[in-house]
Amino acid sequence: MHLIDILTIVLAGLMVGNELTVSLFINPVMWKLDAGAQAKALSLFAGILGRVMPFWYGLCLILFLIEAVVHRGEPGFYPLVAASILWAAIIVFTIVWLVPINNRVAALAEGAPLERWLPEHRRWDRLHRVRILLLLVALVLATHALLQCGR
Repeated sequence: MHLIDILTIVLAGLMVGNELTVSLFINPVMWKLDAGAQAKALSLFAGILGRVMPFWYGLCLILFLIEAVVHRGEPGFYPLVAASILWAAIIVFTIVWLVPINNRVAALAEGAPLERWLPEHRRWDRLHRVRILLLLVALVLATHALLQCGR
């Protein structure tokens, strides 16, 4: 297995792990906080993740595309293309639906009324679970493909 293959699997795997952590651990803890603390914590998380994640998503897509080019003609080529297309679709899904919600949550003031941001956070959480499922499928496709190409 080549270094680029390992880097691709690790970075995409860490991305999926990060998104799972948000859904499985961070958000359930957030729901247990009082409204003021929840608004503040969500604003902080939304701000920092909103700055970092676009670069991480983009880097993973670039790596998937490089892998598809490098491995064209090999057994794993089509799953790599599928993973690349799915990853690009996830980015579009994120930009169209999740980023606007994230931006509104990040801009929340600590004293914002619960009824203003709670529905936004619940909606983001539901859409985020869809994104996690799609990310997991893309990761499995890419990992399977790269293992096939490494034989």
